Amino acid sequence: MSVPIVLDCDTGIDDSLALLYLLGHPGVELAAVLSTAGNVPVDQVVANNLAWLELCGRGDVEVCRGAEAPLAIDLRTCEDTHGPQGIGYAERPLNSRTASERGAADAWIELTRERPGELIGLVIGPCTNLALAIRRDPDLPRRLKRLVIMGGCVNYPGNTTPVAEWNVLVDPEAAHEVLTAFGTNGAPRPILCGLNLTEQIVMTPQHLARLAEVAGSAPVEVAGVDDVRGIRSGASNSIVRRLTDALRFYFEFHQDHDGGYFAHVHDPFAAAVAIDPSIVHTRPAVLDVELTGTLTRGQVVADEDGFWGREPNALIAERTDVDAFFEDLVRTVGTLARDRGPGPAARA
Repeated sequence: MSVPIVLDCDTGIDDSLALLYLLGHPGVELAAVLSTAGNVPVDQVVANNLAWLELCGRGDVEVCRGAEAPLAIDLRTCEDTHGPQGIGYAERPLNSRTASERGAADAWIELTRERPGELIGLVIGPCTNLALAIRRDPDLPRRLKRLVIMGGCVNYPGNTTPVAEWNVLVDPEAAHEVLTAFGTNGAPRPILCGLNLTEQIVMTPQHLARLAEVAGSAPVEVAGVDDVRGIRSGASNSIVRRLTDALRFYFEFHQDHDGGYFAHVHDPFAAAVAIDPSIVHTRPAVLDVELTGTLTRGQVVADEDGFWGREPNALIAERTDVDAFFEDLVRTVGTLARDRGPGPAARA
């Protein structure tokens, strides 16, 4: 049975890996890819999504342009984390098409009306597009089968402020509106994949090398901390080559900021949960987002003890089998790359 997913993303490096994972997963029907500003501006996000789809031979998947800015504040981006185009050192392949004529909020509304109770929403960037859609159509949450959000950090340090995670902090109002719209009146409880779990999803150069082996790409490169910064992959497989160039940038960022040559790949894990929520252990809570705190704006606050007198509106992802996840990720993306073949050669 296929798993129909609507992906809403701000395509940086781990978003790119999540997109490839969804494209390669045999059980997934990617109903649409919705683009929002976040890691990079929205036009870059659209271009990245179109390019990855073209590279994977999936020009049939609709790409919709979404919000240029958050609901109530100016946009902040993080090219230092994901590179000037959002894909690290990777060369964005040329693509032959443009985004859909319908916007991302329209797509959320129309797709869920066409297929009520079937679609799984996966938001791995700011919640702006979904919040705008819910403002126009408050019944939308009840038409989703499931919603998975990568964002927040529950009783855990933030990665952008001491208490706030990037996706939520980019648009706290949107995260607040989405969380408060779900979990009641027949709408499903979203599964929140926050830093408290996703920072355990640590990808290493060895995972990437194994992926290249599955793809049949040569040479099998093992990125390392002593590599010259900005060195480009010579892999024969086009998907592996670009993924290696993207992840090398991400490894370097984490080396500079987290002290290890690895990468937290938050978004592919959220994608895995969207496909099969049984891979994660969750606990219910009332979740909301702090909007006015001088020091705590953007913090996801969890009430697990009934202080607010409200029924739980969300599920906090708290445990998973990390090794099993990476085995599936490596096999799925490696097989996608193998099946696509070498692809276009790198530019001289």
